[in-house]
Amino acid sequence: MKSAYELAMERLAKSDPTAGRPLTAEQKGRLAEIDRVYQGKIAEREIFLKKQLDEAYSEQKADEVKKVQQQLVSERVRLEEERDEEKERVRKAK
Repeated sequence: MKSAYELAMERLAKSDPTAGRPLTAEQKGRLAEIDRVYQGKIAEREIFLKKQLDEAYSEQKADEVKKVQQQLVSERVRLEEERDEEKERVRKAK
């Protein structure tokens, strides 16, 4: 008798046959490069936006502070989604 976990994993394997395939050294290197690039992009945006955030705090502009904080979060999410999409393309490449 198989557990629910084992049955779910079998269904997953049937729906995506490339999921269990090991990555090549080239793919691993490309994934690491993608991580480095996007880590740099995220850091660049955070530095820029934190500078604006500090200015807004010093000028005591609550609306501006909130706007920059929201922008900081949305930029990070956007870049992380881009990174994940690019990594998925590399994983699916043959």
